Amino acid sequence: MRFLIIIPTHNEEKNIIFCLKSLKDQAFKDFEVIVVNDGSTDNTQNLVEDFILNDSRFKILNLKTSAHEPGAKVVRTFYKGLQTAHLDNVDIICKFDADIIFPNNYLEELNAVYVADPKVGMVSGIVKISKKVFEKSLAFDFNDEKKQWIFEDISSKTHVRGPIKSYRKECFNEMDGLRTVLGWDNIDVMLAKKAGFRTVTLKDLWVKHLRPTAFKYKNQKAEKLGEYFYNIGLNLPLAIVSSAKSSLKNQSVSEFFITINSFLKQNEPRQLAAEEVKFIRNLRWKQMFRKK
Repeated sequence: MRFLIIIPTHNEEKNIIFCLKSLKDQAFKDFEVIVVNDGSTDNTQNLVEDFILNDSRFKILNLKTSAHEPGAKVVRTFYKGLQTAHLDNVDIICKFDADIIFPNNYLEELNAVYVADPKVGMVSGIVKISKKVFEKSLAFDFNDEKKQWIFEDISSKTHVRGPIKSYRKECFNEMDGLRTVLGWDNIDVMLAKKAGFRTVTLKDLWVKHLRPTAFKYKNQKAEKLGEYFYNIGLNLPLAIVSSAKSSLKNQSVSEFFITINSFLKQNEPRQLAAEEVKFIRNLRWKQMFRKK
């Protein structure tokens, strides 16, 4: 199978070469990488252009800076790269973040899962973050003898995380691609299931996340959660139950009211068809009852 890897990038001079080197060193070689540089003002562009000089599998697309919108921005940047690719000979489409380091067997393991089962639509490993200061000398060491890397606990170990998405092309097309909204990285999983595909996470296969996700939006968490619940198609009863569970987990009554208030303020048209909303709501109710 042939992989197309698209890496949306903005001001990642500290991380991007670690990411690219870890991909260049993959045991599995049948892939193409497009780095989409979204108007970086640091040295990202120069670093990437120097890195890709002698490897035709790597390309860079330089854009002007786009407006910051959590969720939407990264998907729009991803699509800019996708539009430049020739998809006829591509089997797997990946959206990777620029601050990820992959073990050298990562693509090989994903490929094996896709080859083994044609109904697998999405595959990933799990994401870990460092407990201490990142040691550059150990960047590509995944033995982790010092036990410095721990699971990034912002979603379950069964969820295909946003920084390391991969899609079978047929699945990607069936679910009509990615939505340009906050919550896109949960919507895709649910729409893959709607299209009859399975999602797989390989819990023994892990990547290093150099900039933890939770750090980025911590101050706006409750408000963004309300927006997220709206974007993924929840109705008010589902939003109330979901908000209550999150507030209970975080031991914060105020979070509940901020989340629901944010949910009720949303008035943009959803980027989901009526049958997609119906499927997602039914799925969410089933998942809640299953956990009890």
